[in-house]
Amino acid sequence: MGSAAVRGPIDPDGRRGLTRRWSMRGEAGDVGDAGAAAVEGSAAWAGLPLAERIMAVRGLSDPEQRRAFLDPKLGELPSPALLPGADAAAERIVAAVRSGQRIAIYGDYDVDGMTATAILVHVIRRLRPDADLVKYVPHRLEEGYGLNAPALEQLAADGVQLVVTVDCGITARAEVAVGRAAGLDVIVTDHHELPPGGPEAMPEAILVHPRLPGSAYPNGDLCGAGVAFKLAWRIAQVWAGSDLVGQVARQALVEVLPLAALGTIADVVPLIGENRILTRFGLQTIKASPIEGLRALIEASGLMGQDIDDERAGFVLAPRLNACGRLGHARDAVRLLCDATGEEAARIARMLAGLNTQRQQTERRITEQAAAMAEEQDMTGEDRRAIVLKHADWHPGVVGIVCSRLVERFGRPVVLLQEAADGTLKGSARSIEGYSIHAGLEACAVHLERFGGHEAAAGLTLRAERFEAFRDDLLRHAGEHIRPEQLVPRLRVDVDASLRELTPEAVRAVRQLGPFGRGNPRPIVRLGGVQIVDARRLGGELKHLSLQVRDPQAGAGGGTLRAIWFGGGEHAAALVPGRRVDLAVEPRVDRWQGRERVEAHVRDVRIADGDR
Repeated sequence: MGSAAVRGPIDPDGRRGLTRRWSMRGEAGDVGDAGAAAVEGSAAWAGLPLAERIMAVRGLSDPEQRRAFLDPKLGELPSPALLPGADAAAERIVAAVRSGQRIAIYGDYDVDGMTATAILVHVIRRLRPDADLVKYVPHRLEEGYGLNAPALEQLAADGVQLVVTVDCGITARAEVAVGRAAGLDVIVTDHHELPPGGPEAMPEAILVHPRLPGSAYPNGDLCGAGVAFKLAWRIAQVWAGSDLVGQVARQALVEVLPLAALGTIADVVPLIGENRILTRFGLQTIKASPIEGLRALIEASGLMGQDIDDERAGFVLAPRLNACGRLGHARDAVRLLCDATGEEAARIARMLAGLNTQRQQTERRITEQAAAMAEEQDMTGEDRRAIVLKHADWHPGVVGIVCSRLVERFGRPVVLLQEAADGTLKGSARSIEGYSIHAGLEACAVHLERFGGHEAAAGLTLRAERFEAFRDDLLRHAGEHIRPEQLVPRLRVDVDASLRELTPEAVRAVRQLGPFGRGNPRPIVRLGGVQIVDARRLGGELKHLSLQVRDPQAGAGGGTLRAIWFGGGEHAAALVPGRRVDLAVEPRVDRWQGRERVEAHVRDVRIADGDR
């Protein structure tokens, strides 16, 4: 196998491709996983196989580190007893189940909340099939996120004695107080940011959270489903009276691993360490799941005959579940994952697929309308470094996704608001690397009734009469805190590669570095100085671009590589046959009629020096 030469910095003046700013892992000034050690070791790693070079530049140069990364074990998961609050929560839940108390699992309407709910339901039912369990998920539009006092009062009226929240509740001090006053015991399990103000600002309840004050838990980045899985494990241990759970409980925990994997992928937490283990084993067993609703979802998504990796889980299965919470009521998806069997499971799965199609159509319509408005209102030029828009007809369950689409298209923070008949504006915000949208909203808080979130995403509410003042202040704040170069998204490239080393075997080895996601992104390699042999636009609207490239130094017998640039059709005029380019690509193995070939998915292109 050939090895790639280690080249110098990409475009030192601007580091610009056609759509992105490029940086190489391990270059001087790169802030990343490997840091300065990658700079010092890059020459020594040049002769390693492609997958090993990628691991090395990501900081996995030690043999034991590579072993643990490539071959993780379930036995390497931290003990659930280390999770703050898990002991007290498990003991209270076991006591409630054994005494026949009615327990409500109070979830959230996104994939993380749905899967977290289902994890606790399945494991408790396996321990005690006649456990009196109620599932409650709020309606996104009518009730909003998290605990709400009227729902807790109604649960108490319905005979519930214990409420266990999943994926929500850590900031709901007032709501928990209402529930307690109604006679409820409350256990809060969550993973979101702790409220400012310390313990005094948290609910008076049993709290299960990986980052509680004084926590020594080794993974502060569990998602809600991850927290629920670890609590379910601790429940099984308390039930058994031993750290070694029985066969029934052990099987139940294995069976809910696919749910933990779905929640972890969908919630975009870092896929490293414990999260990587949960996701990897969950995806390996997802198609064989005994949960009929999950199998029905896979069948309705057309995935039963395919390998389900992080990409298919995140971009095919998760959106169908999320569509239920966005355009319908998430309780249908929770029923699918908890209770539905046979024809009912198939019917709900088909309904979710239909809702997802509706969501996609609504999303496309709003995206194009909002993009046109942004351009008409002159918010896409370099002198306007944010987009802030409102419209009465936008669906509030979709505006967050549309924000992300516009950030991708225009490379700047986006705030989209839906205007209700009562003059209230509610919406979502998404940001770019290096700019905290939460800080931006905080600077404009005088105009807002409510807001919350983090650096990359937020939600907000304001009165319509304050819109213009809010928009102007946020645009001013963005203009003061965003440099022009930040308006071009960054593309982080792992290593250089040569065409001849992109064999099916080498690319399969790279795929073993998955599951991919935040904290472990899909590897991107640079094919430097390749020559375009053929370029053709594809798709109904010619949105995509197919390139055939070759290594000009390999001679006539060097072979070519097919590279597909989805959404790159608009750059066809610059990428003509004979031109030399640097390609930033994700290599893939394509299977067609029983034969394998490598093709590259293009992330960006840089016209080579001297060929501009």
